[in-house]
Amino acid sequence: MSYLNQKTIKNAISFSGVGLHTGVSVNVSIKPANPDTGIIFKRVDLNANNIVYPNYLNVSNTSLNTTISNEFGVKVSTIEHLMGALFGLGIDNVLIELDNEEVPILDGSAKEFIEKIIPAGFEVSQAPIKIIKINKKIEFNDGDRSISIEPSKLSLDINYELNYKNPVIGKQSNKINVYQDNLQDIFNSRTFCLFEDIEAIKKVGLAKGGSLDNAIVVKDNEILNEGGLRNSKEFVNHKILDCIGDLFTSGYRIIGSINCSRGGHFLTNELLKRVFNDNANFSLIEIKERNLPHTLINRSLLKSIA
Repeated sequence: MSYLNQKTIKNAISFSGVGLHTGVSVNVSIKPANPDTGIIFKRVDLNANNIVYPNYLNVSNTSLNTTISNEFGVKVSTIEHLMGALFGLGIDNVLIELDNEEVPILDGSAKEFIEKIIPAGFEVSQAPIKIIKINKKIEFNDGDRSISIEPSKLSLDINYELNYKNPVIGKQSNKINVYQDNLQDIFNSRTFCLFEDIEAIKKVGLAKGGSLDNAIVVKDNEILNEGGLRNSKEFVNHKILDCIGDLFTSGYRIIGSINCSRGGHFLTNELLKRVFNDNANFSLIEIKERNLPHTLINRSLLKSIA
């Protein structure tokens, strides 16, 4: 298998679940797609104008999830965990069909997406992958929150820090190399919230499908979920998962180094807008095996496919 050629899944897969924010049941099918198709969402509950592209310019909401919309107002929400799974597995092209507006939250992480996609296998094309290489540092600040990306040699590094007053979450950080590190803890890490925020979130019409089955809930000094955390850095690791998924709205794999403090969907989207606002900020490179004998897809996940 060439790791540097475009890939899709070999066999279609499907899953069902409830939307975290809508609380509505949804069925999803992920189907193979041709090279240079990219990732496409299709709302099969609608008869027309039902294609939505997960592009950073199509992001219409970043409050507690990433929502994309097309020019007709058709939207698909909470795409970040599925997009993170596709990015981590090196999948360039798929058609994602769903019969409602929100991707199901499943267990609140990317774990079930990964477990479904890997057995489906990969179909490797002859088309080389394309990547974005960051040429200079770009940053965005929003009060005490910040995110930046700068040049890196052959990796996508994410250095993420969060800081909560809650003593259970507290100040937590982690740094990963997306293309070389074992990302199991990242993909298994669930979304989370503070117990005292739940009422306010529901008042604005969100989290209708939220439960202890799909989110970590922290109340004062206690984690309310039976079994506690899946890993010691689950809070920051979930933020990294969100970041990876949101970065894939660039349409490419990326070579660069990201530093983020107290970030989220909004900051990542604003960073991408600034990157692509000036062609001098990046180079678009077509990768061929003879030019770069280095995998831009996570090695540890591929071992489980063989």
